[in-house]
Amino acid sequence: MSEASVVKADPVASPAPPPRDEESIPHPMEEWLRMDRIPHIWCPTCGLGTVVTAFIEGLKQTDLERDNVAVVSGIGCTGRVAGYVKLDSYHTTHGRAIPFATGLALSNPKLKVAVVSGDGDLVGIGGNHFIHAARRNMDLTVILVNNFIYAMTGGQVAPTTPETANTTTTPYGAFEPPFNIPHLAEACGAVYVARWTSLHVRRLTESIRKALSKPGFALVEVVTPCSTLYARRNRLGSGLDLLKFYHDNSTIQNGARTSDVGIDFQKPFIVGEFVDHDRPTWFQLMEARMSATLGDKFIPKEGPSCTNSK
Repeated sequence: MSEASVVKADPVASPAPPPRDEESIPHPMEEWLRMDRIPHIWCPTCGLGTVVTAFIEGLKQTDLERDNVAVVSGIGCTGRVAGYVKLDSYHTTHGRAIPFATGLALSNPKLKVAVVSGDGDLVGIGGNHFIHAARRNMDLTVILVNNFIYAMTGGQVAPTTPETANTTTTPYGAFEPPFNIPHLAEACGAVYVARWTSLHVRRLTESIRKALSKPGFALVEVVTPCSTLYARRNRLGSGLDLLKFYHDNSTIQNGARTSDVGIDFQKPFIVGEFVDHDRPTWFQLMEARMSATLGDKFIPKEGPSCTNSK
């Protein structure tokens, strides 16, 4: 070997770093998750992990104190979110997440109460509570995960299942008109309404941040894959295939009329921020009425959605 081909060691070079111990590297979300309950039970590529990440990141970007945030969920795959996040959280009965959250908000207006649950839980069995909480403009942030099916309980048709889609209770194709959730929310009085998919991670995070910072009833719909039941029954491939479909077929139209954003089976659909305005919250309406009736005898509460906010 010629002298020119010999590479000599650099005597002042730093020593090689020690092997990386993967077990010693903390998870970047560890302080926000109940790690004793991890790994989670969700199917691969279902999208719920992305929703949790977006929720935590959106919350971190607000000025809310962690001790003043509570998370409520109902039954279903999404209902597990309340058990995984390291916040004051409540896993309630089927369809009752919003009334439970309403009770928390009424008892302690200083709390920011977030509801994270599925389409069947919130606008199926819980539909009555959804419309009245929006009508009253309760100070709630509602993150509605829409996978178009009752996934945990057997794959039945849901109030959001697109027409012609196959479920266990509609084996020849769904025929009931599904809810257009943004249109429903706006019609009932929501002050903030947005829809994204679990592919739109940054935009979803920003919408959750806005919703958490908004006094009143704020809704963020998140379209996510159900890779085990919905995709399999409808021969749509894996959750990754559905994410590719979202990429190729979703169009961002901020400010679109909510009456125009219904979702058809495997057709192009609209995402974006649709509604963002202000109107008095339930507390503000209540305080105005009580002050007019009782005068100085009425003592208002304090909180972000109250008139007597500090």
